[in-house]
Amino acid sequence: MKAWPVVRGRLHEGAAPVDITIVGGRIETIRPAGAGPDLSTVGGLDCLIAEGFLDIQVNGFASVDFNRPELTAVELTRATQAMWRSGVTQFFPVVITAPVKSMRGALAAIARARDEEPILRRVIPGIHLEGPFLAPDDGPRGAHPADAIRDPDWDLFRQLQDAARGLIRFVTMAPERPGAIDLISRLRQAGIVVGIGHSDATETDIDQAIRAGAQISVHLGNGAHAVLPRHRNYIQMQLAADALMASLIVDGHHLPSYVVKNMIRCKGVERVVLITDAMAAAAAPPGEYRLGQVLAEVGPDGYVRLPGTPYLAGSALTMDRAVDNVARFAGLALEDALRLAGRQPRRLFADPGGGVTPGGPADLVILRKGPPLTVVATIVEGEVVYKQG
Repeated sequence: MKAWPVVRGRLHEGAAPVDITIVGGRIETIRPAGAGPDLSTVGGLDCLIAEGFLDIQVNGFASVDFNRPELTAVELTRATQAMWRSGVTQFFPVVITAPVKSMRGALAAIARARDEEPILRRVIPGIHLEGPFLAPDDGPRGAHPADAIRDPDWDLFRQLQDAARGLIRFVTMAPERPGAIDLISRLRQAGIVVGIGHSDATETDIDQAIRAGAQISVHLGNGAHAVLPRHRNYIQMQLAADALMASLIVDGHHLPSYVVKNMIRCKGVERVVLITDAMAAAAAPPGEYRLGQVLAEVGPDGYVRLPGTPYLAGSALTMDRAVDNVARFAGLALEDALRLAGRQPRRLFADPGGGVTPGGPADLVILRKGPPLTVVATIVEGEVVYKQG
């Protein structure tokens, strides 16, 4: 019979430590901590236990670019193992705008790798399609190639979904594009989460998108014009929309710390999701990396830019650093910051289970507060997949 770990730590700062027993990949009991650890104990009295992180926007990691038709199961597994060090137990690979053939190839490669490797089926619940239904103009378009931007089209989406073997569960699009509102409605009827992003939407466009079923503002404040009207603009409109959650890239480069604080105060903790928007430069040394057809460079400061420009092209952020940053930037209690990386993204996908509760899945991250916040261990379906040496 398999020996399952006993996880020891606190569920909240200041709470009494507990021992969590695991059977069959699920949490069986949560009891007051015992007198002493044994060989199967993971964590400790000074550790915090949280729901494993779900990153819903990952373009690549640890020198692996997910936007390649040549992507292999070995490469995707290597990137996954690197993410475990930052507490991520599940993630959505992102396929960004490219010629349709290239997008189909990248989607098919992710689906194929997931079929080939059981661990990838456990950690990849779906794919995030970011493009090609985006704004074509400089600023809102971001690093997406202009010549591959397309009008929203259900038949084209079906081609991409077929290539992904039905794995696309999240689509980012610009609601002002011709045909966008109809596509949002059809995607929602199909159970797919729709986000507003890389957009030059008017107030009317945003209202119509929400009524059609849009649920989240994607990396709010980024993929936007450098200069906007001070009051009437699509960032302010989305901040005020209670029906929209908002995902934020909290690396200190995409958004200043005070903007993060303001946005969280405005949306409320319950409507914010942390993402990394990581690309191949994350958990990798400075240098040049590819994001699909886009060449990007990352310096020692972790700023990922299009070469020779100040323009951002994804990030080198890891989720443990995002949690640490958001707690500092917005003055959040650590357990609230942890919710933004675990419970909140799962809420977006209507996951009724989860959480650190008896009967819930044993997808856990064990942390030591620091500074800096440190991942001590990561557990996926009851298996210790990473443990600090």
